[in-house]
Amino acid sequence: MAKRDLALDLFKLFKTGVIRKPNKPAPTVRVGQPGDPELIGGVLNDLISEREWDSGLAEGNLFVNWKKIVGDEISEHAQPISILDNVLTIQSSSTAWATQLQLISNELLLTIQKDATGVLIERLVIIGPATPTWKKGVRTIRNARGPRDTYN
Repeated sequence: MAKRDLALDLFKLFKTGVIRKPNKPAPTVRVGQPGDPELIGGVLNDLISEREWDSGLAEGNLFVNWKKIVGDEISEHAQPISILDNVLTIQSSSTAWATQLQLISNELLLTIQKDATGVLIERLVIIGPATPTWKKGVRTIRNARGPRDTYN
């Protein structure tokens, strides 16, 4: 999916009242009279495809169905954090779990690609738990060599 310039699309919308999408088929002709009731499923499907929300919905389904996709044991100790440029970031509950997930990352990637329909994941990044930082606070020194730097 090619990136679109939203500012240019908005300008064209205000100028002409119609947004032209490159390489998009013409809209389907409505059957029936204007104002006739339509099925909500059809309206939502048209809206999703028209606004190109398919990939976002697939990513959301990955987060919602995480436990079903990877299993109970992994889902207890690892949660998906973000998807950016087809890279899924997973945060584990401990460094030991991060190491274990790193060892099985190829199999885990294949499982995610197979089970999560529509989502395009090419690589996994597995991080450990969030740890406290000493880079901010009362006792910090600029340009110090490390946290709690007290040696000379």
